[in-house]
Amino acid sequence: MDISGKIVQFLQVQTGQGKNGTWKKQEFILETGDTYPKKICIAVWGDKIDMGSFKTGDMVDVSFDVESREYNGRWYTDVKAWKMVSKKAGAGAAAADTSYNDMPGTFESSSAGDDDLPF
Repeated sequence: MDISGKIVQFLQVQTGQGKNGTWKKQEFILETGDTYPKKICIAVWGDKIDMGSFKTGDMVDVSFDVESREYNGRWYTDVKAWKMVSKKAGAGAAAADTSYNDMPGTFESSSAGDDDLPF
């Protein structure tokens, strides 16, 4: 999934020891530019993204995964970024145009004008 917005805050870097060794997590708050802006806490695990190249106020495009897990009867959800691009750097790049008709498993509307329903 992808989202665009402005970085409004960086949280403290968290580190620790796990069964696979030392881990590091940097979280930041992204505010969307929608009509009703939302704030989303996004985590970056390890050194996948150089967070030192971003600062508060930067407009960014973030590619992320959403994952939930259960622990003691409660569910916890993580938003994990795996790619982040500054809008300044990507300004010259062409935007991808993805429509529903380009996605697998979708139907194109008939140009013949017939209103037959599949059921």
